Amino acid sequence: MLGLGHSLAGFVILLLVVSLSGALIFTGCSTVPVTGRRQLLTISEAEENRLGLSAYKEVLEKEPISKNDRYNELVQRVGNRIAAAAHRPDFDWEFKVIESDTQNAFCLPGGKVAVYTGMLPVCQTEAGLAVVMSHEVAHAIARHGGERMSHKMAQNLGQQAVGRLLQNQDDQKKHIALTAFSIGSQYGAILPYSRKHELEADSIGIRLMAEAGYDPSAAPEFWERFAVLKGSDGPMEFMSTHPSDFRRSESLRERLPDAMQTYEQARKKYGLGEPIDQ
Repeated sequence: MLGLGHSLAGFVILLLVVSLSGALIFTGCSTVPVTGRRQLLTISEAEENRLGLSAYKEVLEKEPISKNDRYNELVQRVGNRIAAAAHRPDFDWEFKVIESDTQNAFCLPGGKVAVYTGMLPVCQTEAGLAVVMSHEVAHAIARHGGERMSHKMAQNLGQQAVGRLLQNQDDQKKHIALTAFSIGSQYGAILPYSRKHELEADSIGIRLMAEAGYDPSAAPEFWERFAVLKGSDGPMEFMSTHPSDFRRSESLRERLPDAMQTYEQARKKYGLGEPIDQ
């Protein structure tokens, strides 16, 4: 009976710590541009940008830069237009094309952008490239990197608190409690927030590309095309850092009417732009 009581007390304490950690994560202290969502940030933007620049230099030291002049000019042109729509003149914008079959792109804090050549055939057009680049730029201006670091810090603090509260328990109970906290915080907070970041970057991105003069109808079409190319590979959505591509496409179609209004007000329209050589 005494052992059961201690187990129950430990379980209650664990739930309390998880609840407090969740409250910390859901309490915002900054606001995301465009969406207005409140977010937790425990790292300064200057430090975030410094880390972004350091990571960018590491990538460029390891990865080959493309010598394809057309690709380089295309990414630079589209990137400059999206950067102007992002309204962050304080960012030290830089755009690179990395020679790799990897179907990926990124924008690190401070405006350091890279697109892998493997992604370009999937884009098909300038507007398709704008979908990818505006999404990545949206991550940077929304400070998702800093927010993820803040969430990880909150998770670590919660795990330390559980360890302290259970320091008098035997090793097996402590291990069970810490494992439960780790799994609970990962699947109950960290991964859902990561998926929320992706959808939020899509929402901000479709507006950025529209303001930059690219037809936003290319956005849901890109994710539908990407989903077909990828097939059914990958983990189930609740175990993933990203929502499914079809879900992203559906979400973007819901935002398309507002994005089209932004597009109609664009100073200059490029439509789908030039096709990208296959």
